[in-house]
Amino acid sequence: MDKAKHFHFIGVCGTAMGSTALALRLQGHTVTGSDNAVYPPMSTLLEDHGITLMSGYKAENLSADSDVYVVGNAISRGNPEVEELLERKAPLESMAGLLKRYVIQGKRSFVVTGTHGKTTTTSILAWLFESAGKNPGFMIGGVPSNFDVGARFNDSPHFVIEGDEYDTAFFDKRSKFLHYLPECAIVNNVEFDHADIFDDLDEIILAFQRMTLQVPRSGLVLLNGDCANSLQVKARCPAPTRTVGTGAECEERIVITDAKTESTEFTINGSAFALPMIGEFNVRNAAMAICAARFGGLTDEEIRSGLLTFKGVLRRQTERGTKNGITVIDDFGHHPTAIRETLKGLRQRYPGKRLWAVFEPRSNTSRRKVLQNELIEALKVADGCVIAAVNAIEKVPVELRLDPEFVASEVTAAGRECYYEPSTDAIIERLKSRTKTGDVIIVFSNGGFDGLHEKLIAQL
Repeated sequence: MDKAKHFHFIGVCGTAMGSTALALRLQGHTVTGSDNAVYPPMSTLLEDHGITLMSGYKAENLSADSDVYVVGNAISRGNPEVEELLERKAPLESMAGLLKRYVIQGKRSFVVTGTHGKTTTTSILAWLFESAGKNPGFMIGGVPSNFDVGARFNDSPHFVIEGDEYDTAFFDKRSKFLHYLPECAIVNNVEFDHADIFDDLDEIILAFQRMTLQVPRSGLVLLNGDCANSLQVKARCPAPTRTVGTGAECEERIVITDAKTESTEFTINGSAFALPMIGEFNVRNAAMAICAARFGGLTDEEIRSGLLTFKGVLRRQTERGTKNGITVIDDFGHHPTAIRETLKGLRQRYPGKRLWAVFEPRSNTSRRKVLQNELIEALKVADGCVIAAVNAIEKVPVELRLDPEFVASEVTAAGRECYYEPSTDAIIERLKSRTKTGDVIIVFSNGGFDGLHEKLIAQL
């Protein structure tokens, strides 16, 4: 940008919107914002950096001298600020559109996509560039432990961004990642998700195919060679591709050579690497980041050094505390595949211990029964589990709703303890009666889950 601008964010306290607003403020721009949910820690972080926040959406929040009005993905018609701007005939910008226009254009854009592993893979890749002295810009949809912020915009030619297939704004129903101008695109995996906006898997594959159509012939698309849906994305890709995975046919073949309780060693086509994380799914994430970093000009020695100092991402297998010998883990997983792979990985970290999974159906897909059978199979990986009531169930038509009582009965019938409990207090009481010293409880939720983690630690 040639000069400082005034950006006003409608829905500023969302994770991605807040990170973008903060990154612009740190560049010297004036930033204001409004939201219905103005509360710490995001509100404190933004205000501490000089961003003016307004609670509630009102036409009077809109300054006449704002240059850009950024509308969050969760904002719809009827919002007082949106309606006022439409009356003024003021141009509306989505967050993804803002990033394309003001941040990404002209840079080497590394776009990390996929149903699972985006945040971790993006964080690893950004850190590899950072540890090698490249000072990358980045946009990460989570809280990376190696950085103080989730987004950084600067003059570096390298920009690493988490590319989401969810839609962009109420006025732009394309997937967000179609705005990100990838030179290097990572397709971690492709599964059905976002049942509120996609009708079927074919629609999702088409979105990924459209994303790869934007990669130049001098670029690179890295695909999960073990995922049949990812390989379908390759069918329409005009750019060079490389498949990455454990299968013998993969062009970049992963072989896990040693799995410890806190780290994993592996090779890619014979080149050895060590990762201070557990689970095959994290090795796959790291392998994608390694291949992208190589494309970005890093040597294997620089990559090895960066991997060893990677600290992970908050809410990804994060230990929250231990009480009476029972450990409580926080994880963002909400898709059956993520739940299954996280549980398998935690068996590496906690060998011989009983794993209890507690799941809150909260996402737009997990509230629906479309992946109900897959959820049943995922929960069977735990030694015991509790499934909570469906969050905001009124938003889902009756005939489409997940049936948590049926899920619990099917998992129990397969020989695993599984209980449906309709409230946080009931979940705690159930776990107090069934867990014992040495057990590990993994709480899966993409929300706050009514403070369950802290309550468990206090009451176990």
